[in-house]
Amino acid sequence: MENNNRKALGRGLEQLFNEGMVNMDQFEEQVIEETPTSNIAEINVTDLRSNPYQPRKNFDPIALSELASSIKEHGIFQPVIIKKSIKGYEIVAGERRVRAAKEAGLKTVPAIISELTDSQMMQIALLENLQRENLNAIEEAKAYETLIANLKVTQEQLAKKLGKSRSHITNMLGLLTLPSVAQQLVIKGDLSMGHARVLSKLSDKEKLLNLADRVIKEGITVRQLEALANAEERKVKIAKKLVVANPTYQNLETILVEKLDTKVSIKNKKMVISFANDKDLERILEILKIKE
Repeated sequence: MENNNRKALGRGLEQLFNEGMVNMDQFEEQVIEETPTSNIAEINVTDLRSNPYQPRKNFDPIALSELASSIKEHGIFQPVIIKKSIKGYEIVAGERRVRAAKEAGLKTVPAIISELTDSQMMQIALLENLQRENLNAIEEAKAYETLIANLKVTQEQLAKKLGKSRSHITNMLGLLTLPSVAQQLVIKGDLSMGHARVLSKLSDKEKLLNLADRVIKEGITVRQLEALANAEERKVKIAKKLVVANPTYQNLETILVEKLDTKVSIKNKKMVISFANDKDLERILEILKIKE
């Protein structure tokens, strides 16, 4: 690869990883714009392999077929980005285009050969899929988890980079506390995101799976599930002697519950903040800007 192509891709990567909100479309446009046409090669589709860091494992066959029809009629306008590997090339960005090109019967696709590190390949694959594909909830959550670890950023910083709310990132990551059986139900679509979020707050695995089973068999709504999940707690509250709360504390409790998305109790000169598990505790500490 010639130096001018390396520099163009390098500037694009610098913008992608170091600046504010990431936009993969702008990134690819910049890379293509700054790459001389002479450096865009036609690569045999048989020499291209999936990015090992690709979070999406299943591709919608109908959407691929539609893209294949478009490619058959109009060709591929935007080159894919690839990386030389020990044997052939790995796809950095544009796997759907490659799959559709194969379905359309193309023998080659236009490509820009990059010199990316494994870390950069991972980040691009995750970002491309988060912005362009309908990942299932678990795939999305795992992508967020990997980006946070790889980029060494907080949930809030990642949210800004992706143009998401911090609460969305937090709620999605909470799904990863679900046992694998429940995660598979989310992936298959048997459990909705709303149901999964309620279940992710339960620490009792047996109770969690029993409720998940009821959701599927009885068609329980999210609101009904919330009621069932909190039934024990409500019974305990009713059994306790009613205490007239200080209105000031009630307002403060409401504010803290909304901010921390967990139960907060203030009485007898004590404040109790509840958390479901270690990950939930980390989330709360991050919101409060407390470092362990």
